[in-house]
Order: sequence, then structure tokens, then C-alpha cells
Amino acid sequence: MENGDLGHMMGEPVSLNVGGCVYSTSLSTLRRYPDSMLGAMFSGDLPTVKDSHGNYFIDRDGPLFRYILNFLRTSELTLPCSFKETELLRKEADFYQIEPLIQCLGDPKPLLPYPTDTYEEVVELSSTRKLSKYSNPVAVIITQLTITTKVHAVLQSISSSFTKWNKHMMDTRDYQVSFTFGPCDYQQEVSLRVHLLEFISKAGFTIRNTRVLHMSERANENTVEHHWTFCRRVHKVDD
Repeated sequence: MENGDLGHMMGEPVSLNVGGCVYSTSLSTLRRYPDSMLGAMFSGDLPTVKDSHGNYFIDRDGPLFRYILNFLRTSELTLPCSFKETELLRKEADFYQIEPLIQCLGDPKPLLPYPTDTYEEVVELSSTRKLSKYSNPVAVIITQLTITTKVHAVLQSISSSFTKWNKHMMDTRDYQVSFTFGPCDYQQEVSLRVHLLEFISKAGFTIRNTRVLHMSERANENTVEHHWTFCRRVHKVDD
């Protein structure tokens, strides 16, 4: 999608095919939360795909996207009294990285204990963003993305698969890989974050919980930390 086309489309309808369900909305609605995956997609920072009818295609739960889209329009979460798919909607909110919606949905229910012949592998992804207090609009000073896990194969795959962002990669430590972005690289950080979430999910991990922390460390600076915890069940191998 060309950025010139995006500006032209700002006041025009945009059609999306989400899992076979077609929706019409405006570009400004899709870009309401710039840090979200949809914000990045429809700002030209992530690639988009169209179906045979010219609708932008997203391979996700079509019926649940109705609630995602309504939240983008109103910034309010309104669900039917009989709604029983909160856990599924939370997964969709996590996928689209819409932080206010994630907060509205709250923490997921605890999982049942695993069978004794299995154990749990965990991956932590954190985004730490330092913001200037006094600039208008708010300016990003620096952002750091960190992946922490004891699953060595995951860290090794990330180090070898995300070479596009090598110049941002810090020295890797035991159980950790970090990427650091300056103020001019803000959109690259959003793009990498989207790709990392997808990469970890495709490795068989599911999101256990998300949390957001807001801190004020210095007189001229705020810090926002966004954390995702991913887990997957693994069968024990007998010695």
C-alpha cells in the first residue's frame, strides 16, 4: 500500500475481509491506535494482502472482528449479555495489539494444572518505551524490545531470523535477546514487535497474560512497559 494512497483514502470507506466476513470502515478508525497491528498495517508500515474482490484480507476470526471494530470506533467495549467468547476475544485483542481493549478484557482465567508427564515452556516479550513529558505530540525517546526465555532454540531462531533488524540488536545474554530503537526508528519497532508476536505464536506458544506498567522515573521522562507472557506445553522425555 502506497502512503500517497493512504492519505487519499483517509475519508473513504475501506473494506476488509476478516476470515470470510466483510466489513467496511474508515482508515482513520483502523489507525485509531497507532501502536496496534492494524495501525501499523494501514499506515504503510506492514505489508497488506487483498482478496480477489479488492478487500484487505486478514486471516483471523471474522465474527469476533465485529467487536474489535466497534471498539476502534468508540473506544468502548460493549458485549451482549449472553456473550460467552471472552477468552477468544482476548486472543484477538492480543493479536491486534490493541492495548486499551486488552486492559478492558482483564486478565485471562488461570489454566488447569498440566498432566504430570508434561511441563511448561515460557517466553517473555517486553516493550519498554521512554517518552518525553513535554513534547506535543508526545515524542518517543527510545524503545527496547526484549525476549527472555530458557528455550535456547527460540532465542537462536530469533537471532537468525530477524537479521533485517541486526543493527538494532544488542549483545545477547544468557536467556535473552534485546533490540534497541531510537526516536527515528519508532515505526520499525512496531513492525518488529508485530513480527515477533507472530513468530512466537507460530512456534506453538499461546499468550498467557499481558500487563502494562506506567512509570515516571525522571522529571522530563515517562516510561511505559508492555509485557506479554507466552506458554506452551511440552511432554517430558524419559532418560
